[in-house]
Amino acid sequence: DCLLFAAVHIVKNFLANNLNIKIPLILGVWGGKGQGKTFQTELIFKAMGVEPVIMSAGELESERAGEPGRLIRDRYRTASQVVQNQGKMSCLMINDLDAGLGRFGHTQMTVNNQIVVGTLMNLADNPNRVSIGQKWRESDITHRIPIIATGNDFSTLYAPLIRDGRMEKFYWQPTREDIINIVHRMYTKDVGYLLRKFQAL
Repeated sequence: DCLLFAAVHIVKNFLANNLNIKIPLILGVWGGKGQGKTFQTELIFKAMGVEPVIMSAGELESERAGEPGRLIRDRYRTASQVVQNQGKMSCLMINDLDAGLGRFGHTQMTVNNQIVVGTLMNLADNPNRVSIGQKWRESDITHRIPIIATGNDFSTLYAPLIRDGRMEKFYWQPTREDIINIVHRMYTKDVGYLLRKFQAL
């Protein structure tokens, strides 16, 4: 189940310092369009009290070289500040990662694509040391922040980014029962309103 997988990923990353095993920093949740990937992850954030910092694929490109990479590091540090200042769990959520970084047909990687891939790989390898351009300080330790990325086809991404040590992958292919449960959860709060609205007709 997507909910359980995401919950375990978040918990493992917050316990990583106490576990004597390599924990991938990134969880890739991929599958068909409109299958409820983002909605499922939002449910787990709510249930666990996680305060996510959210990015979209549109922010992974810019007219200025290096800007998207810096933005990812900045958002990652923002999530770290949530943990430090609010005492809440946090994570970095990147929606539609493959739309921003995937290789389709004969498209070429831009400089920003390369920098973003490099940034994510560096975060996965060094999750506690993240600079956004300030003078480097030995005491500047960042909280390890799990990253969750959604997408439709992760085979279009740069292979070293999605290798097992950096990214744990979950293929979300909901059954009919799963979809019914998703739709039910989406509209639970609106059922009373709909009943009042249509009973009055």
